[in-house]
Amino acid sequence: MAAHFDRRLRKAAVTTTVAAVAVAALSASQAPDVTADGNGRQTTADNMPTSDTPPEESATGNSPYYTDLPPLNSPNPSPTTGTPSSRGSSEAGIPATVLDAYKKAESELRRAKPGCNLPWQLLAAIGKVESGQARGGRVDANGTTIGRIIGPQLDGNGFALIKDTDNGVYDGNSSYDNAVGPMQFIPSTWAWAGRDGNGDGKEDPNNVYDAALAAGHYLCRFDWDLSDQADLNRAILSYNNSQDYLNTVLSWLEHYRKGTHEIPDGTGSLPVGRSDDTAAGADPSPGGTGASTGSQPPGATPGPSQSPSKPPSSGQPTDPGGPSTSPSTPPKDPTPPTETPTPTDTVHHLENAGTTGLTAIAGDTFAEKISARAETKAGKAVGKVRIRFTVLGDTDAAFTGGDKVAAVTTNASGVAVAPALVAGEQTGGFTVRATVIGRTVPGLDYKATVTERVADALTSTGETELTCTPGGEFADPVQVKATLKGAVADKVVVTATLIKSEDDPTENDKGPYFKDADGTAVRTLTGLKTDAKGLLELPKLFADDAEGTYVLRLTTPGGGRLDTTLKVAKAAEPTPDPSTEPSTAPEA
Repeated sequence: MAAHFDRRLRKAAVTTTVAAVAVAALSASQAPDVTADGNGRQTTADNMPTSDTPPEESATGNSPYYTDLPPLNSPNPSPTTGTPSSRGSSEAGIPATVLDAYKKAESELRRAKPGCNLPWQLLAAIGKVESGQARGGRVDANGTTIGRIIGPQLDGNGFALIKDTDNGVYDGNSSYDNAVGPMQFIPSTWAWAGRDGNGDGKEDPNNVYDAALAAGHYLCRFDWDLSDQADLNRAILSYNNSQDYLNTVLSWLEHYRKGTHEIPDGTGSLPVGRSDDTAAGADPSPGGTGASTGSQPPGATPGPSQSPSKPPSSGQPTDPGGPSTSPSTPPKDPTPPTETPTPTDTVHHLENAGTTGLTAIAGDTFAEKISARAETKAGKAVGKVRIRFTVLGDTDAAFTGGDKVAAVTTNASGVAVAPALVAGEQTGGFTVRATVIGRTVPGLDYKATVTERVADALTSTGETELTCTPGGEFADPVQVKATLKGAVADKVVVTATLIKSEDDPTENDKGPYFKDADGTAVRTLTGLKTDAKGLLELPKLFADDAEGTYVLRLTTPGGGRLDTTLKVAKAAEPTPDPSTEPSTAPEA
């Protein structure tokens, strides 16, 4: 009772003044005349919906949610990827695969709906409240939950009334709908909100990658800007229509924004308090959102060993005629079974699977893909392990599609091949780090380099001789085209220098010149770039008073070079017209 009261007291502190709600919590947990619905769930004013979203259009159908609040101490910031195991409580930590799914969804939404400003911490907060981060990260290598997470049937008895919409495909219930998966979508909402977040060609509400991406799109569906508090509140309330739900999610959101840490899959703590708790305590089911996790569909009559109010204790006979535990004696915790290590548990280190030189010209795709092999301590390959590839450093390079992070499952040979890496326009070196999702072993770094774009030839596109009078300006501009092996070379840097002669590339100190932004004469221009068709038109050229023939040299990385002749001379004297000249012949 003390723990139950403490949980409600902490919850109330988020929504209203501590003193007032402490009294309300005490009354709710101890008073004999507390108001309750037909199933014994308490009903209070602060649970009343405040959103206009009807249950059948919300993400969860307004199903029950976990009311546990964050630890009082702020979490430590996330350690560097690939370092030894994180030193933080499992309650504050987020399982590795689940965290990866949230961050991948944020990255996708940042590209697809940048105006929404969806933070991954919001997905984490909702995932914590809806399923305890997929029951502490009990997911396989592909991100699919081990056992289904299914909420109570929405039969109108203490919950919303939503009759079956999926013929029991997702929730195993052909009479009513139930919320399903780590983000607790009802089938009717999943039908239009579902997404394929891990690229396996399926939209599965039981997969944390699919569910996280679907939740992100759901929260961004009305062009809400989630950096605005009012829009953020509307989005959260549309997910589950309760003011208490809003406050609980916001408390976890703030907690995760202050920092969190990655923990191994399956080691997260399981929440205990649910919004449909009775005054006697929390839902006895320790594993999920109150519901069925195996083959038995929700709403079905429990078998002899599956009492809806009390699970059998360790060693307790399941025969209905056998002895039973006294109602006043709490059941003993069952002895945890010995678990077979997962493939991820056996990974000792990562090895380079053959990746050698990673160099690409700006804007090009790297010819070689990065590959890593997961191995045991004895050097045996480990399949069905998820490897995370992360682009690090000051670079605009990214994987195909624009993501900086990619998660890939190792094949039977233990090898995971990252998506193609695309160089950005920023030149220089950067690092791609491979790590094992769900296990803290040292990361494996791959060095990559982006070089500037090149052209091996420059040709003039103008046909007019470039001439000018002293002190004047050249009427025709210099126009060139850059190519590489005969193909258009776009966005190639071109340097233009007025040199003394073809044999002396020193910058000239007289003759034609360009002007800078201040109108000052300059005879070298750098940073010029060809357009998408490989074309470049130089700025206007001017001439001083020195007559003569001059050379403009254009060069590019890769060996492209073009010398153009410029002539500065006085205008030619007009040729006399004989017909207008006075006659010098003697008179007859």
